[in-house]
Amino acid sequence: MRYISTFTVLLAMLVTATAAIAQEQPKAFQGAEIITVAGDPIPNGTLIIQDGEITSVGPSASITIPSGAEIIDVTGRVIMPGLVDSHSHIGEGDGGDRSAALHPDVRIMDTINPTSDSFKRALSGGVTTANIMPGSGHLMSGQTVYVKLKEANKIEDMLVYSDEENGIYGGLKMANGTNSIRTSGPFPGTRARSSAMVRNLYIQAQEYRDKVEAANGDPDALPPRNLQMETLIEVLEGKRIVHNHTHRHDDILTAIRLADEFGYRMVLHHVSEGGQVAEEIAASGYPASIIVLDSPGGKHEAINLDYEIGPKLEAAGADVAYHTDDPITDSRLFLRSGAFGMRAGMSREKALEALTIANARMMDLDHRIGSLEEGKDADFIILNGDPFSVYTQVQQTWIDGKLEWDRENPDDRKFGTGGDGVFSGSSGHHHSHEGGK
Repeated sequence: MRYISTFTVLLAMLVTATAAIAQEQPKAFQGAEIITVAGDPIPNGTLIIQDGEITSVGPSASITIPSGAEIIDVTGRVIMPGLVDSHSHIGEGDGGDRSAALHPDVRIMDTINPTSDSFKRALSGGVTTANIMPGSGHLMSGQTVYVKLKEANKIEDMLVYSDEENGIYGGLKMANGTNSIRTSGPFPGTRARSSAMVRNLYIQAQEYRDKVEAANGDPDALPPRNLQMETLIEVLEGKRIVHNHTHRHDDILTAIRLADEFGYRMVLHHVSEGGQVAEEIAASGYPASIIVLDSPGGKHEAINLDYEIGPKLEAAGADVAYHTDDPITDSRLFLRSGAFGMRAGMSREKALEALTIANARMMDLDHRIGSLEEGKDADFIILNGDPFSVYTQVQQTWIDGKLEWDRENPDDRKFGTGGDGVFSGSSGHHHSHEGGK
């Protein structure tokens, strides 16, 4: 009996030691102003992380530091959630080709280069999660992919699942307006034809879904497998969100009309003339992911794009967020989008949300990212000043509790400060060298 007792004790000690080794040492960031986005800023706060999660956040005076924690003094710094970009083209991916105007089966994840320099560039701007899109030259250019910008050799290690049970890690990119109109081939020649083609494909998807349901699992009765239809069924069932590129106010209303008709979930992207239909957007319940530019140019349908779209949508009660559309705007300057919104009249609280939690909501990821709260992923950035000051720089970018970009590291710093010669990858949005956008 003594032998068994001694053995049991030794075994317990071994299990305890193994568990201690497996459990990561907690880190406590002390003394910074912490912008949680979930509540009021904390002037002298402490953020504690362990095993890739936030275990505690609050005023330093009320936070208990775990025994054995690594204490990191960040006095004079600002900590806020990692930025979430709901519309980006980093990663060198592509989408549908000229063989058709509708490619719902195409997956951009099959073309992403996980080692692309564009990820480091975005990290230097504080972006921790991005919705990487195929281009907008099709009515449906393919499936988007939600990724964390952490170091990886394969895309699977970067994926963020919005619906892990159903294997969903992205949305479906749709577009209307001038981008998808062509004068020949399988593409629409008018806006009316564009809408008709989208309707026809969704009707086919409804019919395919009905056949699958009627088969009731009988393999002999099931229709032939169709990847396009399977994707659209995920959309119709609300598992996959439509991210709809649209600019003109009439195109915005058309996108809303189609989503209402087929009952799918949608995020309106760009909405250059969203200020003209802000009340309609708010009443529809569809959120808007918008962009701001600091100089004129681009397509004619975006001629009415201005800084006031954000505050107008906020005033109307719409859920609004900013995106980069990188390389249209540089990920390194993403914080500037919120500053432009504030300059035009957006509240500071909404501007902060528009770079973080609002985008997370638009990707079904707000349960994991977008704010600094206990139990959420340890995705955050450390700044040397107010996030909306022109003098502020991102000092560090952390993802899942790991330091992914550090301005003090010369190899990292060059991606935050370098010009066109720093970058080797080419964007999936424009076939040109990165860095000079």
